[in-house]
Amino acid sequence: MTTILRLPTEPEHLTLPALLLRNAEDHGDLPALSWRVATDGGNDDGWTTLTWSEVRGETAVLAAGYSALGVERGEQVLMMMGNRFEHWLSDLALTHLGAVPVTVYGTSAPGQTAHIARHSRARVAVVEGARERELWEPLLADPTVPLEKLVVVEAADAGPHMSYASLHGTGERLRSEEAFDKAWREIRAQDPLTVVYTSGTTGDPKAVPITHRSMVVNALALDQVVELPDHVEHICYLPFAHIAERMLGIYLPVFRASHVHLCADTAAVAATARALHPAQFFGVPRVWEKLAASVQAALATLPEERRAVIEAAGATAREHVSYRERGEQPPAELEEAYRQAKKTVLDPVLSLAGFERLVWTASASAPMPLDVVRFWAGFGIVIMDAWGLTETVGVFTTNSPSAFRLGSVGRPLEGLELRIAEDGEICVRGETVFAGYLRADGTVDGALDEDGWFPTGDIGRLDEDGYLWLTDRKKEMIITSTGKNVSPALVENTLKEHPLIGQALVHGDGRSYLVALLVIDTEMAPVWAAARGIEGDPTGHPEVLEEIARAVEAANARLNRTEQIKRYRLLTREWGPETGELTPSLKLRRRVIRDQYGEILDGLYAEGGA
Repeated sequence: MTTILRLPTEPEHLTLPALLLRNAEDHGDLPALSWRVATDGGNDDGWTTLTWSEVRGETAVLAAGYSALGVERGEQVLMMMGNRFEHWLSDLALTHLGAVPVTVYGTSAPGQTAHIARHSRARVAVVEGARERELWEPLLADPTVPLEKLVVVEAADAGPHMSYASLHGTGERLRSEEAFDKAWREIRAQDPLTVVYTSGTTGDPKAVPITHRSMVVNALALDQVVELPDHVEHICYLPFAHIAERMLGIYLPVFRASHVHLCADTAAVAATARALHPAQFFGVPRVWEKLAASVQAALATLPEERRAVIEAAGATAREHVSYRERGEQPPAELEEAYRQAKKTVLDPVLSLAGFERLVWTASASAPMPLDVVRFWAGFGIVIMDAWGLTETVGVFTTNSPSAFRLGSVGRPLEGLELRIAEDGEICVRGETVFAGYLRADGTVDGALDEDGWFPTGDIGRLDEDGYLWLTDRKKEMIITSTGKNVSPALVENTLKEHPLIGQALVHGDGRSYLVALLVIDTEMAPVWAAARGIEGDPTGHPEVLEEIARAVEAANARLNRTEQIKRYRLLTREWGPETGELTPSLKLRRRVIRDQYGEILDGLYAEGGA
């Protein structure tokens, strides 16, 4: 538990502004927010940092600016920009006015953006630059959309609209401590802190209201199981439109008075970690997979003798982790061997990635491939897999250093309950579970049953020790023509255990057998090929194709007959949020992929005459 916290009032009355004031009073000189500044030539000019006292000062300035723009208590203000300081500070400023900041995914399609603008009834949107301005400008003329004003962060792209700099200047002129203090002190814990529009893999985004109270309850419960250094740093790179980064990148840092490092470019996450050597790191499964592939690629270039030493140290680390997983104290001999292996072998390797100081590593959003979890355990890194939804304010279950099961998503946080329905669906109940989705008229469409249970749409099981194991999404389960249920995630993760297979989608609903689309891992393929003397582009090389075939065969050997892949197609272009195949949290958009590759999938069945 964080030892530095002074709760300024009773937990049931806490709000985010009250916590920010506590930080300015108790930890005012400590760093709160850092971001990199690029020069005109594009070169990195280092980090710019604001202390907690300075953050609160900037929040007051921006609150005055947004108030002058006409933003009122209770209304939603939309934001579409990356992980930049203007976004982070605007979020706090709007909250202090009693307004409701809402981040829209930058990858949202025009129809989704219009739906959110219409549904939220927002009059103001804050956008990053020319691309976003062009997306939002037509909505100003749409009579069905209440949008009236745009604020553009990049001043050169503002055009006829107000720039962020102008808004900030207005706030500096009009700033009033009395008005600022009066506004936030009128906020109550049951008031909305934000509304999160679910990214969704199908249909229009749904609006999930999050209150100050539910955020604080979640933060307090997490603080009971998460063991972190005081004022710990956080690399903030996931979109703020996602509940995970809202909690990890805004709310928990304010709650813990920790230090946020904004990383606007997800491609720079690995480089940022190498520069900062953080004590904690959160990554969705795809991020951990990519990082593991990078480490594996680097290890493959080492001399055989060096690799053997690292593999032996990894075996010691995994044995040490297995004792901890069983809740047992490792024998003294193993404890000493692990300490030496970490110090002399594993930490020097991890330091190349900036990971040698890690004391807390976590993942969520989708089932974590067990081979990836065990790979990192070989470095003494236990990824504390967690599970939750936007509808539960993020984390609902989690592993912890004192109680974990690799491959599971842990046990419920204090005060929360879950049960498994007859069809395997996970149902949840507790104070952080929302009441229902927000309608366009501001009322709530109740989502709980008469006993307060919410059906999550996820399928899972509870083991005898109360750990939750995810199977798949209920709507994504494949039902074959023979009536057999198949978890696509299980099959896909089994296929991805081979380093050459970076991504996979399994298809076969209503069919007699399964087929798959496989995406070659573009980082591992050149390393694998080079080790075998293959020159040039390896993606179509016969030896690579033969190895992929063996990988599918090996995966099938571990699956039951219904789960086995009969045919597949190997693709060379990686799927991503920008091209639409992944959500911003890097989950598969199955319908999009099936539509995009429909002819190929149909062809795989045509090959077999089925």
